[in-house]
This record gives sequence, C-alpha cells and structure tokens, in this order.
Amino acid sequence: MKMVIAIVQDKDVSKLLECVIQAGLRATRLASSGGFLRSGNTTLLFGVEEQRLESLLAMIREICYQREEILTQAQPVMGPIDTYIPFPIEVPVGGATLFVLDVEQFIRV
Repeated sequence: MKMVIAIVQDKDVSKLLECVIQAGLRATRLASSGGFLRSGNTTLLFGVEEQRLESLLAMIREICYQREEILTQAQPVMGPIDTYIPFPIEVPVGGATLFVLDVEQFIRV
C-alpha cells in the first residue's frame, strides 16, 4: 500500500477528482494555502495499492501538466506611477508536487 500526497493547482482539482473517482479510487481533499502568483492549491491524499500506483500517477501527469500563462506585472509600490507601463510576461503555472510514501498499515472504519 502506498500513500500519495499531491499538491495540485485549484484549476485542476475537479477534473482530477472526477477521473480518480471513475477509476474507482478514493481521495481526501485538504484545503491548503500558498502558491506562486497568489493562485490557490489543494492537497489531495490517496491510499492506493502498489499495482494501481502507476495508473494514478499517469492520471495526475495527464491532468495536472505545466502550462504557460500570460500575466501583467503589478504596479510598483514605490516610485512614480505615471511613468509605469505594465507589460505582459509569460509564466509557467500548473503541474503538481507529489510525495509517494510507504504505508505500514491501512484501516478503514
């Protein structure tokens, strides 16, 4: 038995959970904070048998891929605002951070 801790961007959570449930797996969803560019994230906990681990990881890779997003820079806090011209920049967003742990004992009550 393995435990997968997945920190996923909020935009990807609903689609990932739908796919996981269709595959007959269960997940525990935890609200978490932090993230780059003030975007939200969610921590998901999965208990999965070793033979199903690779299929779970494949689902996560397929849905939570890294992509580029165009953002405009925020106004500077100090300095003249009338001369500030914001310009769009491309930043990578998405993806997931995964931790795979061995589970010594799993009990469902």
